[in-house]
Amino acid sequence: MSDHYETLGVSRDASAADIKKAYRKLARELHPDVNPGREDDFKAVSLAYDVLSDDSKRRNYDLGGGDNGQAGAGAGFGGFSDLFETFFGGGAGGGRPQPASRTRRGKDALVALRVDLRTAAFGGTAEVEVVTADVCGTCDGEGAREGTQVRTCTLCDGHGSVQQMTRTLLGQMVTNQTCPQCGGYGTVIEDPCQSCHGDGRVRAEETITVKVPAGVRDGNRIQLSGRGEVGPGGGPRGDLYLEVIVEDHAVFTRDGSDLRCTLTIPMTAAALGATIPLETFDGEQGVEVRAGAQTGDTIRLKGLGAQQLRRDGRGDIFVTLAVETPTALTAEQRDLLEQLAEARDETAPTGSAGETRHGPFSRLRERLAGR
Repeated sequence: MSDHYETLGVSRDASAADIKKAYRKLARELHPDVNPGREDDFKAVSLAYDVLSDDSKRRNYDLGGGDNGQAGAGAGFGGFSDLFETFFGGGAGGGRPQPASRTRRGKDALVALRVDLRTAAFGGTAEVEVVTADVCGTCDGEGAREGTQVRTCTLCDGHGSVQQMTRTLLGQMVTNQTCPQCGGYGTVIEDPCQSCHGDGRVRAEETITVKVPAGVRDGNRIQLSGRGEVGPGGGPRGDLYLEVIVEDHAVFTRDGSDLRCTLTIPMTAAALGATIPLETFDGEQGVEVRAGAQTGDTIRLKGLGAQQLRRDGRGDIFVTLAVETPTALTAEQRDLLEQLAEARDETAPTGSAGETRHGPFSRLRERLAGR
């Protein structure tokens, strides 16, 4: 038989306040929602607190009673005796369930996290405002007004359930029902804390600094364990989930791990070729525009895109050209263009509908013609 005092980590002359404090600490650490696989330890702590927090049970336990604080007489009869008592009401508390704990795990929370494209592509930190539930600072999660205590329910004597006896053909049948006075907790908060109204937690706003992994995208979620809401009765926190929303960038759009942009260049640069500067996340880069470039041509800047999520390597930048036709010419500029048109025999230009000269079919015809 385990020692309840050792289970809670308190001395045999510990006060009721010390026992309660030790229980609350262990219950938060061992709650099945927080530490799966520690259910037996959690049950042992709950049983120890149930016995040692009740004066009558504690007295019986100290005098050599059973684990549940009941007198030890008849404890050795075992299985059949327990079964008989459960169905026919022979013993005190036979088959009675444990009272519910006021301390429960908090809910998980989902919050939107807005980040700029640079942070999403290469990682960094971001801040997010969270409205959540925190432990009440006035009662420290106890729920009772300062200077008062949570009382053992007088109707169910701390069991959280009341027993009802019914006569049947087999004898007297005992059933357990949730105590209507304490709601199954076994305790009653007669004078609730004015700050939290007995819930043990209050509304709070918090600014959290989050580490954003490189390569995240819209809709990805970041989990922060134990940063969600505090549970009722000052219970352990749930988890916080942050759903990433990547804000629009003035230049680049995201295509997986690639970045895309449109670069508008002068007509002369497209005709003669040029190196056009482009400001990227890696600093200024030169975009090599070939002579005779056309609107819609795409130039690839290898390895300058976004970081791949949870993988090594980066994507590329794809630059789409847009050739700008001048709209406001001086007399001198117009004269020069007219001379160019005359030199290219384009003074009476004609268009070409359908397939362009440099389309795939024209290139095929040129090969077949031996050109």
